[in-house]
Amino acid sequence: MSGWRPETLAVHLGLEPDPATGALVPPLHLATTFERAADGGYPRGYVYARESNPTRHAFEVAMATLEGGRAAAAFASGSAAAAAVLRAVPGGGHAIVPDDMYHGLRTLLTRVLVPAGLRVTAVDMTDLAAVRAAVRPDTRLLWVETPSNPLLKVTDIASVVAVAREAEAAHGAPVWVAVDATWTPPPWQPAFGHGVDLVVHATTKYLSGHSDVLGGVVVAAPAAREGDADAWTRVRDVHRLEGGVAGPFDAWLALRGLRTLAVRLAVQADNAATLAAFLVAHPAVAEVRYPGLPGHPNHEVAARQMRSFGAMLSFRLRGGEAAARAVAGRVRLFTRATSLGGVESLIEHRASVEPPGGTTPTDLLRVSVGIEHVDDLLDDLERALAPEAVA
Repeated sequence: MSGWRPETLAVHLGLEPDPATGALVPPLHLATTFERAADGGYPRGYVYARESNPTRHAFEVAMATLEGGRAAAAFASGSAAAAAVLRAVPGGGHAIVPDDMYHGLRTLLTRVLVPAGLRVTAVDMTDLAAVRAAVRPDTRLLWVETPSNPLLKVTDIASVVAVAREAEAAHGAPVWVAVDATWTPPPWQPAFGHGVDLVVHATTKYLSGHSDVLGGVVVAAPAAREGDADAWTRVRDVHRLEGGVAGPFDAWLALRGLRTLAVRLAVQADNAATLAAFLVAHPAVAEVRYPGLPGHPNHEVAARQMRSFGAMLSFRLRGGEAAARAVAGRVRLFTRATSLGGVESLIEHRASVEPPGGTTPTDLLRVSVGIEHVDDLLDDLERALAPEAVA
């Protein structure tokens, strides 16, 4: 498969014919334990499902190959994958995170990880001066979420990596950079090309693509950096020893989802660009947050580091929170639901599902664009945005 492009790899990874039957679709291995040889060894390489499982391993190999990394670990959820990276920070270490980020991870930090000893500073990651100013001698991790959830800020990944390397040189200790790429699955934003150490996905979203899988994955960089206390080794220890691993059926479904990834992403991105252009011209809409719009504050960075502007957008209503809720209440084709990345289009009044104290404006709606015919999506939004709906 060497030399194949991501769109081709996604179709064929994990689809080697089964040696026993010739079946093209890989078998689902539900086993939790595996036979030992007479001498007590494990010649087939599998010991116990918390350590590894053939189905999960197939998905991990597929994800490492697709992202261009050297290894991957599949977790039971995206939150578990993210938590493993944050828990891998050495005791007493400091992490820099975005001020606009997935609210579940922000809550995990404030309720669990910070009380357990992790030191955290939240900054606007699009402001490199602010990132640099937040670095301390004990900083060990820079967590990047780009585009951010739900304001779609776009962080310059290469510049953040440069800040991390400056910090390493200044303080003599490794500083890892991890990118939450849930909104930018392959091939939309090849993060390893910018020098990051770890890439994290919630496989629940685009990778699986059908709103029927809960999972996460962490992918290691193509090679450990010389002199680094390898971040991947610590993440893999959390994965294996704490046991928050993906179940075989979830891994099998996620592997199946990869086969249609490229075609789904292409339609979703095209649909999102069309909807963004419609919304930005609508008189009821005060602001549209979509990296593909020339007026987006980080459009130039997005154009430089992203191969596609993605299929997520958010927009704010001139009529405030009441108007936003009215629009969400009037849609017929869009589904009012949390999550994203599935084949169906979702819309959500985001502030109402987040804990108090968040940064999400109350007049904002977040949209995950699916693969429906774009004219039907436009008709639905136009009807929902009609003056009588938002008055």
